[in-house]
Amino acid sequence: MTQDEPASIPLVSHIAPLAATAELWLVDIWGVMHNGVRPFPEAVEACRRFRAGGGTALLLSNAPRPEADVVQQLDRVGVARDAYDAIVSSGDAARAAITAAVAEGRTIGHLGPERDLGIYTGLGARLVPPDAADVVVCTGLFDDTTETPEAYTATLDDLVDRVIPMICANPDLTVERGGAIVYCAGAIAAAYEARGGRVHYAGKPHLPVYDMAYRRAAALRGREVARSRTLAIGDGIRTDIEGAAKAGIRSVFVASGVHVAAGRPLDAVALEALFPAGSPRPVAAMTGLRW
Repeated sequence: MTQDEPASIPLVSHIAPLAATAELWLVDIWGVMHNGVRPFPEAVEACRRFRAGGGTALLLSNAPRPEADVVQQLDRVGVARDAYDAIVSSGDAARAAITAAVAEGRTIGHLGPERDLGIYTGLGARLVPPDAADVVVCTGLFDDTTETPEAYTATLDDLVDRVIPMICANPDLTVERGGAIVYCAGAIAAAYEARGGRVHYAGKPHLPVYDMAYRRAAALRGREVARSRTLAIGDGIRTDIEGAAKAGIRSVFVASGVHVAAGRPLDAVALEALFPAGSPRPVAAMTGLRW
């Protein structure tokens, strides 16, 4: 346990006291603001209240799509636009890596659903089937309602044999969608790494996306924001909590079905199991983001 990690993790009902210590929130979307089907009204209102008090609520998401596409998705789910100032996504971070590959003249193979094709808009990428590509961009499973990473065994074996690098546009392993747990691009990327494949990860917990977020926050606020005046709020232990620790940011854990099964209590025993001594630990935990 480091000097900055709490000896125990307080379980809090309201974030207002912590909000007073921050001018920037980096808020995860899926699992905090909505569950993929419906918004969480209390979380939306908490972000509104934080903004009304002069804070900046920047949504930091591992969505494998650029900001404009994420905004449209939030509109469809019902997350009001006045709940946030801007969005930085792993899709945005992946576009930088794709741009570099395109500049080198490499062909791109898309591994993921058609809804994610907006990640290539304006980049001049030449898309070919994955089995003919120089670089593969994984945004997720083609059908995450029925498939698992095992469905991609043959594809991944072929990519390993051809020594094809992969850009993972969403490092999440799983998310909760309407009460069900579905696999994400990170699960495929992990399977690829286990086979010896080389993966470039865009998004949390990797530092480049945090650097992007701070540049965006500085532009919004007209000056740089101190990391000591930031709170990262998320439901992913290996993405939100560990990523915040790597970036030198305090974090608040919001329980979702990814780590806490429905009907199971979030108490001191559960928190110690989720965050054992020596691991990155949040400064507080909540059952849901609320003011």
